[in-house]
Amino acid sequence: MHASTAIGLMSGTSMDGIDVALLETDGEEIACFGPTGYRAYSDEEREILRRALEAARGMENRADRPEPLKTAETLVTTCHIDAVKRFLAENAIDPASVDVVGFHGQTVFHDAPHHLTVQLGDGPALAHALGIPVVYDLRAADMELNGEGAPLAPVYHRALARKAGRLPAVFLNIGGVANVTYIGEGSELVAFDTGPGNALIDDWMRCHTGALRDENGALARSGKPLDPHDLQEMLRDPYFDQKPPKSLDRDYFHLDRLADLPTADGARALVAFTVGAITLAAQHFPRRPGCWIVCGGGRRNAFLMEELAQALDEPVLAAEDVGFDGDAIEAQAFAYMAVRRMRLLPITFPGTTGVPEPMAGGLLVEP
Repeated sequence: MHASTAIGLMSGTSMDGIDVALLETDGEEIACFGPTGYRAYSDEEREILRRALEAARGMENRADRPEPLKTAETLVTTCHIDAVKRFLAENAIDPASVDVVGFHGQTVFHDAPHHLTVQLGDGPALAHALGIPVVYDLRAADMELNGEGAPLAPVYHRALARKAGRLPAVFLNIGGVANVTYIGEGSELVAFDTGPGNALIDDWMRCHTGALRDENGALARSGKPLDPHDLQEMLRDPYFDQKPPKSLDRDYFHLDRLADLPTADGARALVAFTVGAITLAAQHFPRRPGCWIVCGGGRRNAFLMEELAQALDEPVLAAEDVGFDGDAIEAQAFAYMAVRRMRLLPITFPGTTGVPEPMAGGLLVEP
């Protein structure tokens, strides 16, 4: 089967910006990694998204777009159009050479127990503006059949593991929420959200210092370690013992427990909480993985990576250590899934979302 050329787009729960990546694939094997790009959100744009995130809590109908969600959806769509047009121009890519765009949109609410997920972004408007077919709304069909609707990237992680010749392995994506994909020697998949990723740390920094993030974990490194008893109390949340598949909303965990801590101590406590949650994830793997491959923005937090390496009794590698671009993997994943949708190949599985059988997902719209 010949390879298709696809562009993937990802705006994660960290809400820092839009990742863009081009991929050539037949929906099974990766033929070629193409260029990548990034379009940051401005402070004003990020504030609009935060207001939408707050307003979306407790939504009951995923199609509702009251303000400020309506304004945010228009913003998300406009920013993605801008991101793709810039990417095409900067890389001298003819839009006619692109077969499909995979458009995740911006998640503002995810409530797996109630089978509700909300991603902002107008797929038809994106297709019309670009003149390229678009696959969007990739989570909803899975959740309609009682799947978790997340995580979606495991099918792509499997393709990466095969390409790297590393089986078994675990891909750990540390975005706003952290998630893992276990790929066995027979390519079996087990995937789920482990708990907090960058979101709590970023929120803590924004509230206490005004900074968007703790660069390299420098502030956390200077803080006092959390009392082990307090950490164990935080890790007693029933979510951690729940068997996968399972998924989380960005704001499932709260900062109230740490409210009285000094800023540096709180940042360190959140690193410990994130690492502790990831460590607990290993109890759900069928067997020990050969290595952990870390992607997402969290791999750039040097202190978090050091703490993770100490906590896990396995090699912990950044995606770049095995030849991949850790910033682009999620965007590449949506390019990959868009091609699979075009070819009616499944993107979610019983072991990744709990859906009853492997199933295709996403809506395909022509320009």
